[in-house]
Amino acid sequence: MHDLVSLFIEQIKETTWVQWLAVALGVAEVLLARVNNIWLYPTGILATALSILLLMEVQLYAESALNVYYVVMSVYGWIHWIKKRDAPSVKVTYSNKNEWMISMAISLGGWAVLYILLRSFTPSNVPLWDAFVSATAWAGMWLLARRKVENWVFLNISNLFAVPLLFYKKLPMFAVLTVFLFVVACFGYFDWRRKAEKVVRYT
Repeated sequence: MHDLVSLFIEQIKETTWVQWLAVALGVAEVLLARVNNIWLYPTGILATALSILLLMEVQLYAESALNVYYVVMSVYGWIHWIKKRDAPSVKVTYSNKNEWMISMAISLGGWAVLYILLRSFTPSNVPLWDAFVSATAWAGMWLLARRKVENWVFLNISNLFAVPLLFYKKLPMFAVLTVFLFVVACFGYFDWRRKAEKVVRYT
């Protein structure tokens, strides 16, 4: 335990100002999202852009590609918010059998494809791990866009495996941010379950 604490402290000392800024912006994005503030989008785009640079430096290529997707979706979300912020939101519901199958296909199929690409075309030394973290996050994001309760399950599986990977790659503050996101996602899951139960009750 003492060795782990010492390693963490040593990694914190080596953390660059860019990583601190990216993490600070990431926390700000989550807090802005919680209060439904449109500034979450530009904040998130900047945080994600910095994350891409840092992840590329440590050869986490699949996570870098995932963050490119986050940037694209943030831009889309920003535009969509401005155009339709007064429109009624899509109701939160549970995934049906077909959506579960698609989610599993994205996770397992994406894991296999990303692993092959990373193994064949990059110098990554963690292709299997990197591919799994990203593939499960892709599935979670797909379900999130469809307002499905289970999105939090897939996102937290991704978060759970991402934490040790980020420590291994000497990105301790990113790991701490991911722990924070894991906790937020746990609350999100139970909150969305309550909303989905209301939809079931009144239909």
